Amino acid sequence: MAYTAGNTILDDEYNAFVGNSSSPYGFNHFAGTGSGVYGLNQSSIATVSAGGSITASQWNSLFTAMDNISNHTNQAITASSVSGGDTIAIRAALISDLAALAAAVAAGSTSATALTDRAAGTSTNAGTWNSTSTIERSITFANNATMRAFFNAGGSIKIDPAISGSTDGNKDTVFSELTAAVGVLEFKAHATTRSGSGETQTSFASGTGFHDISTSYVSLLKLTSNNAGYTSDYLEIFAKLNAAPATATVITIKQVGSDPAADTTYTSPNTSGVPANPNECPALVLALTAKEPTAAAGLASAIQYSSTVQVSNSAS
Repeated sequence: MAYTAGNTILDDEYNAFVGNSSSPYGFNHFAGTGSGVYGLNQSSIATVSAGGSITASQWNSLFTAMDNISNHTNQAITASSVSGGDTIAIRAALISDLAALAAAVAAGSTSATALTDRAAGTSTNAGTWNSTSTIERSITFANNATMRAFFNAGGSIKIDPAISGSTDGNKDTVFSELTAAVGVLEFKAHATTRSGSGETQTSFASGTGFHDISTSYVSLLKLTSNNAGYTSDYLEIFAKLNAAPATATVITIKQVGSDPAADTTYTSPNTSGVPANPNECPALVLALTAKEPTAAAGLASAIQYSSTVQVSNSAS
């Protein structure tokens, strides 16, 4: 029997394809509000009452919605519409397609390309320092469903450290090289990537992402200088949430520069041209960018943060 207007499809099967909240997951669980690694905060599809009749248009609404998620995640599926004579093939494809889409979302939509960068705030130390520089910035989402969908849909937070001003001494060079070696640190759903290279990588939590952290700061990357005489100097970047991932709405990034090393290269009257303040480190910069999922490939609307704020900024 072909799926055409007026034919009856088993309501419990249809409702499972739409609403199952346990494996095999239904569309609403991985594409609607969802929970945990599932959920893109898209509109849910209505289920039917027990014994209800399902029309071809209702059935096809599920396939249309699946096509939208397939287009965003770039997860290929084989079932796209109902046509005469395809009853068994379509049902089999639907089950595997739902599973494939659910897995793509659970992985953080790693193949999604409908993403765009939006600046999420920059903070700069007020001046030079010779002990510790600490900068914290927070990004807030409207609610937990939006924050979860942001990361599940392939969104990320790009962390870009830098120095302010030019280099005129050894410690300026140390932190110029450390920030350059970080490159852009990209915090994703289940991973963190580093675009830079060089210096001494003391620790790197490459397998840590949004779903792996909570209310205590977790170190994402610590780089130590490999310059002779300054191997105790380092730059470290942390992340934390304001709650467990299941209820969080705020992510805070912390950048710490530490300078235990001394510098005695200056000698009065500085006839060799050595900077007058060689023990001072340069002002550090923390710039955040949100790589936001857009509506260009199937999502109903862009998934964006609501606000950003500087939490702290100190240098001593």
